[in-house]
Amino acid sequence: MAIWRAAWSRLSVPTVTMPEVSRFYGISIKIELNDHNPPHFHATYGGQRASFSIDDPVARGRRFPMRASRLVREWALLHREELMDAWQRARNAESPGRIDPLP
Repeated sequence: MAIWRAAWSRLSVPTVTMPEVSRFYGISIKIELNDHNPPHFHATYGGQRASFSIDDPVARGRRFPMRASRLVREWALLHREELMDAWQRARNAESPGRIDPLP
């Protein structure tokens, strides 16, 4: 029985807890399912990660390249309403959907 369980766990598909909502200029934007308040999203670029508040999108808590931070802020300000809708869906453990990238 233990052998069967071990084999089954290797075959199981991992659950996505932080789906990607957008990607542009090498920057990946994700929103975690069932995440805590305040409403925020996560950005990854060149191996660096940061979280950004939806209300005031500046990099928080980690070093993040300045140019990438400016691009994320510009994108977030253009898509604030869509980001909030995506945040609400993710809070309900639903897919946050996709948001258009920067042109």
